[in-house]
Parts: sequence; C-alpha cells; structure tokens
Amino acid sequence: MSKESKSVPGRDWSWRSRALRGLLYQAIAVALLAALIWYLASNTLTNMRVRGIQSGFDFLNSPAGFQIGESLFDFDSNQTYGIAFLIGLTNTLRVALVGIFFTTLLGILLGVGQLSRNFLVRALCRVYVEVFRNIPLLLQLFIWYIIFTQFLPANSEPLHPVPWVFLSQNGLQYPIPSWEFGHLLSLLGLIAGVIAAWMYKRAAIRHLELTGRIRPLLWPALALIIGGAVLGWLIGGAPNEVWVPEPGEFTIAGGGAITPEYMTLLLGLTLYTASFVAEIVRGGIQSVSVGQTEASSALGLSRTQSLRLVLLPQALRVIIPPMTSQYLNLTKNSSLAVVIGYPDLVSISNTSLNQTGRAVECIAVIMAVYLAISLATAGLMNLYNRKVAIKER
Repeated sequence: MSKESKSVPGRDWSWRSRALRGLLYQAIAVALLAALIWYLASNTLTNMRVRGIQSGFDFLNSPAGFQIGESLFDFDSNQTYGIAFLIGLTNTLRVALVGIFFTTLLGILLGVGQLSRNFLVRALCRVYVEVFRNIPLLLQLFIWYIIFTQFLPANSEPLHPVPWVFLSQNGLQYPIPSWEFGHLLSLLGLIAGVIAAWMYKRAAIRHLELTGRIRPLLWPALALIIGGAVLGWLIGGAPNEVWVPEPGEFTIAGGGAITPEYMTLLLGLTLYTASFVAEIVRGGIQSVSVGQTEASSALGLSRTQSLRLVLLPQALRVIIPPMTSQYLNLTKNSSLAVVIGYPDLVSISNTSLNQTGRAVECIAVIMAVYLAISLATAGLMNLYNRKVAIKER
C-alpha cells in the first residue's frame, strides 16, 4: 500500500464518541416517549373500563345510520362508519388539494404584484394582503357563508351570468358532459399532453444552457396539453352530449353543482392563505441579490423573462420551506368546515362520536388522518425542495 493511500478509520464505539452518545440519547428519548404513551393509553383504557365506557374500533363496521349531505360517492345510512370516515376524508382532500392549487396561483400573482412598477397594482396587492391576513379565518368563513346563503337570489330566480350556468342560494349549477368512453380518452390525452409539455420544457432548458437562446414555453406547452386532450376526444368519437341544469319552480335540477358550504370553505381558505403566500413570494424574490437583476438586464432579458428565468428559480430555496407550512395550515384549517355544515372528516367524526360515544377512538382517527396528510405533504415538498435547491460546486 502506498504512503498516499489513507486507511479508513473504524467506527469508535467508546463513550468518548460523540456519535455513539448522540445515538444513545436518542434511543433513551424514544424509549421514554413510548413508555409515556403506553402509560397514558393504559390509564385511559382502565378508567374507561371502570366507568363502563365501551372502547375499541369495532364500531367502524356498524351501520352509520345517518346521511351525508355532500360527497363524491354515493352513501346511504346502511353503510358503515368506516365508509363514512372515508367519505369525510375525500371531502377534506377535495377542499385541501383544490385550495392549495388556487392559493399557489393567487399567492404568486399577489407576491409579484407587490413588486410591480405600477403604483395602482402594487397598492391594490398590498391592501389585499393586509386586509385578508389580519381578519380571522373563522370570521371570513361566516361572512362568505352569509353572502352565499342570504344575499344571493332564491332558487326560483337564480343569477344567470353565462349560458347554462346558474348561481343562487342553492349554490352554483353548471353543465357537465354525460360520461362516455371518449371522455376517458380525452383525459388520457390530457395527461399525455402534460407529459409532453414537461419534456418540451426540459428540452428548452437544455437548449438554453447549450446555446444561450430562449425558446417560448407557455404557448407551446398549452398547445401540447390542449392538443392531447382534443386528440383523445376525437379518437373517442367526439362525444358531445351535455347534461344541462334546468331551473324549476323550487330548485334547479340537472348538471353539476357546487354547494354554498363548499364554495364558502374553498373561497375562505384560498383568499386567507394566499395573503400569507404572497408575502412569502415577495420576500423570496427580494432576497435574491440585486446584481442578478442587473446581470439579466445586461443580457437583454425582459423584466418578465428575468423574473421567470433568474429570480424565481433562485428564490425557490427561500420560498418553499415557509410555503410548505402554509399548505399544512390550509389543510388543517379545513377542519373549520364543521361551523358551516360542510361534511368533512371532523364533522363526520363529531356525528359518529355523538352516536357511538367512542370519543377517544373518533379523536384518534382525526389525529391519525391529519398527521398522515401533513407528513405526506411535508415529504413531497421536501423532495421538491431538494430538487430545486442550488447545487454548490
């Protein structure tokens, strides 16, 4: 062996090893936490048994005995509590995922708008942020719910903003296509278009790195996505049958519908959380050195190109961690749905608790579900954060 080669040192298992002491301390902490949890659970079960309170999750297989006013899937009172909890979970995810999407779009627009050179745009964005983030979310939900249920016209005289769309105290009714095989092919074409747009973006970035020339991204990407959906629709026979809502004497029948409760929760969560996201985006962009803006201007990039290609990619390392917290807050704040009657997971758990008396079990289900959703969201955002992080050489 040459003198230049270095031997790999063995692991030091003595008490002087900082790594060994750290591992031991962590093991002790985990053991103490497990013992505390076991003690609390054992003590709770003992007290419940002494007082004659039933415990266990066997009630999940019993008929629920109540209806759910709004769900993506059919549910009747003969189905089990377990199915009811799954319906509540889908309703929660339905609000959280759509809310995260619109919050991101609105928050980015407001954050960039606060840095606009136009005084009116900058002032309006600033006023929006200050107003919505300083009014409690619960109060905003009450305001929107009153507007949707009291100030909109009755079902017999709905607003008619565009053809085949009706807005009333019954919610928003809109036309939907009658599902056929061609719609499935259109959806598959849409997914294929998204993949093609992503591949085109990667090719455009590679072309920019090799040649320094910028290829357009927005319109070619939209053309690929829309073209894929249209092509799948044509291959499937171009189905065009539409289920149109028709106003009646007391209600509006047919078509798709969004209830006032869902609109209230989605709008309230989106507008409230977007005000915080806007500040995160603004701070992230301003954290990038001014020299980067000057360099992009010297290269001939427009202000929009500089924002999209230079500032935002560097700002993401500052934006993503607090943005993850706002996504988690939005998901957890969706539990306020119970105050406006939207049947989310918490609302259905409360109903189940009142009927079965299994308070510990119902609360445990809520805790486990929100913990799983939060950990999954944080994990995905951490993966994305590592992907966009600037690699130092």
